Amino acid sequence: MIKWVQGVLCLSVLVAFAACNAPPVPLDDILIEKTFEPEQCVRSVKVGDFVRYHYIGMFPDGKKFDSSYDRGSTYNVFVGKKQLIEGMDKALVGMCINERRLVKIPPQLAYGKQGYGDIIPPDSILHFDVLLLDVWNPEDGVQINTYHTPSVCSRKVEVSDYVRYHYNGTLLLDGTFFDSSYSRNRTYDTYVGRGYVIAGMDEGLIGVCVGERRTITIPPHLAYGEEGTGSKIPGSAVLVFDVHIIDFHNPSDNTAVVVTFKPEECEKQTKKGDFVKYHYNASLMDGSSIDSTYNYGKTYNIVLGANQVVPGMEDGLMDMCVGEKRHLVIPPHLGYGERGVTDEVPGSAVLVFDVELVELEEGLPEGYMFIWNDEVSPDLFAEMDKNQDKQVEASEFTDYIIQQVNDGKGRLAPGFDPYRIIDNMFSNQDRNGDGKITEAEFKLKADEAAAHDEL
Repeated sequence: MIKWVQGVLCLSVLVAFAACNAPPVPLDDILIEKTFEPEQCVRSVKVGDFVRYHYIGMFPDGKKFDSSYDRGSTYNVFVGKKQLIEGMDKALVGMCINERRLVKIPPQLAYGKQGYGDIIPPDSILHFDVLLLDVWNPEDGVQINTYHTPSVCSRKVEVSDYVRYHYNGTLLLDGTFFDSSYSRNRTYDTYVGRGYVIAGMDEGLIGVCVGERRTITIPPHLAYGEEGTGSKIPGSAVLVFDVHIIDFHNPSDNTAVVVTFKPEECEKQTKKGDFVKYHYNASLMDGSSIDSTYNYGKTYNIVLGANQVVPGMEDGLMDMCVGEKRHLVIPPHLGYGERGVTDEVPGSAVLVFDVELVELEEGLPEGYMFIWNDEVSPDLFAEMDKNQDKQVEASEFTDYIIQQVNDGKGRLAPGFDPYRIIDNMFSNQDRNGDGKITEAEFKLKADEAAAHDEL
């Protein structure tokens, strides 16, 4: 009995030993073990998709025969189009980005009885450790996910608009960062729909509002294609851009004027040549403050039409009443243009001004810097020639004009240096440039002038 038991034990050990060293049992189909699954799976691989994945190829004993990691690049291929061994075509279907699978493939779904050169013997079962990094389909379009929309959106981007936006660019495959406007501390500025950016971005920017934030996922055929850009963007990569729209405009835009308050009585409205005093708060479209007269406790004073402010402000201040308030939106071609103002206004920025007209002094008719309020004296030259030497010197001329202004008989154009105006008037009368005005020179000017001329 003891011998029989010993014999049975010996036989069981031999069977176990033989089983451990037996060749693998042939598989009828692939076996898949999911070794890692991402928390979210927005999309899984289907037949016809183009995938990018890493893999390690091994025999059942763990001996490696190939690896994409060793080559430093992913394996990129269409699924289900017989560009892979049949077992791998089947194994990739249903995978999610960042999912990892251990796949066991029988010979008949791998390299069969022929094997593969000196690398894979005939009738080999193959094991693949697969990590899916990227997937897209030639029929894919741009995918847009708007995750912040401003409460007010009076206008959306259209083709030919010029847009300023910030972005972070990453690869869909693993979130690898490849570029950012924030790192350069300046927006990316471009026309939309004119081919200045990749086709997917052109499409992804249409319909956005100022202040909107969205992610734009772009397949490679609408991005950098099979070649990529070199070191930063691999070939056939799906790109993800997280964008924030700062502002936009169109080259055909004019200054947008919204009257926010208008007094009931308005005796005069501003016009070209008027001297105006106003307060303003200036900002960018995203609300970033630029400047404010309230900070200085004094108004900003200009002569309308004298090119003392940007053209858009000139437009916005016209036909305005004292006490009136306006909201102005000024496109860059009527503001500070492509260059902007160093450390104050970015290039190509849309400007926002909230203005209040505080004071208005009526200007002179266009082309005049001095006019008479009363009839011109017939003895004008003699009145100027205080020392009666038949010529008027600059000091005599200046004293006389200042006296007429002080007496209310004449007016100088408001908003300018009065002495500079008078110097120009004197130069115009001093025809020969000798520093003196003779009666002959003066009469020539008087003969040419109509009422309300400078003299």
